[in-house]
Amino acid sequence: MDKQELGAFLRSRRERLLPSDVGLPAGPRRRTPGLRREEAAVLAHISTEYYVRLEQGRAPRPSGEVLAGIAGALRLTEAEAAHLHVLAGTLPVHDTAPEREVRPSILALLRRLPHTAGFVLSATFEVLAWNDLAAALMEDFGTLDRAERNLARRAFLAPEEPGAPLYGISDAAEFRHHVVTELRAALARYPKDAGVTGLIDELRAGSPDFARLWERHDVQAAHVLTKTFHHPLAGEVTVDCDILGLDGSGQRLVLYSAPQGSPSAEALAFLGVLGAEAGRGR
Repeated sequence: MDKQELGAFLRSRRERLLPSDVGLPAGPRRRTPGLRREEAAVLAHISTEYYVRLEQGRAPRPSGEVLAGIAGALRLTEAEAAHLHVLAGTLPVHDTAPEREVRPSILALLRRLPHTAGFVLSATFEVLAWNDLAAALMEDFGTLDRAERNLARRAFLAPEEPGAPLYGISDAAEFRHHVVTELRAALARYPKDAGVTGLIDELRAGSPDFARLWERHDVQAAHVLTKTFHHPLAGEVTVDCDILGLDGSGQRLVLYSAPQGSPSAEALAFLGVLGAEAGRGR
């Protein structure tokens, strides 16, 4: 049970709610944002004293029934409720590091997708495997060392020129928010791994934008269905974006494809002919 993180998460979710969100009158002027602690406690059917101790990181582990009540009171999403259970210690965490070895079947699948740019990310956004089209669309990851293949570092610690975000993507702000939410989930799953904690500390110290987003305690970003790349050779390439979790490894398979016959599909085919050289030097 991560008492301090649990308390901070509860406080952040409570402060984002208005009384009207949960059917309560606004009442007199409030000195703090969101619901009052006693209001959250009443809605969760627990004592105010116990709820206050939870937010202060002083309470014993809550039961599943109490967590369900709190999740309902704070109007948590399914992802937020699952994160709450992880922080409370009612779901298993991992004593090992995030998995970096990619299954051979996934590597073979990447090679069998000539019209789809595909790559595998670790729980900490390290690019572990990729196919030729992903290298052409983004960059040849084989020329980079391990630290440079981390998209979280690239997004926050290696800022591009104004108007030219990482790989020219159209949703740079959304991607950064997604990175933060996924790293918060990774920290909950692997709280003792130095690679996870070290990366987060590095990003918090080196990027005010990351530090600001981290303090929001968000655990779920809006799902991006399409993404547009501004490629120096192929121009504007709009792709469908699908992200698939790979078992319990924390790895994610990312697939970028375009409708058959579309200009973007033709652009991907063009990049496929050019090969990985098209993605270098970006």
